[in-house]
Amino acid sequence: MRLLLDECVDRRLAALILGHDVKTVPEVGWAALKNGELLGRAERDFDVFITVDRNISFQQSISRFSIAIVVLSARSNRVADLRVLIPQLLEILPTARPGALTLVGI
Repeated sequence: MRLLLDECVDRRLAALILGHDVKTVPEVGWAALKNGELLGRAERDFDVFITVDRNISFQQSISRFSIAIVVLSARSNRVADLRVLIPQLLEILPTARPGALTLVGI
């Protein structure tokens, strides 16, 4: 799967998501974009958008985008706290649906 990590997710997490093509928002040159425009661009090139922004479902109408959105929920955004969510993330990726949000974590 083609995964896009939001700029609020530490880029070092990409190396831990094995078996997938993972890019970061800054890596593809979209760091200055707001969530709506970012998701609009991302849905053309990626299958899943991964973020730690728990408010994204209140800020955007998720169902209008043809990309699955996964929100990682941990004690903090630090790699050490997000790392423990990788097995759960890898487990849900095959069932993540475009236009839907999936919460991974606590």
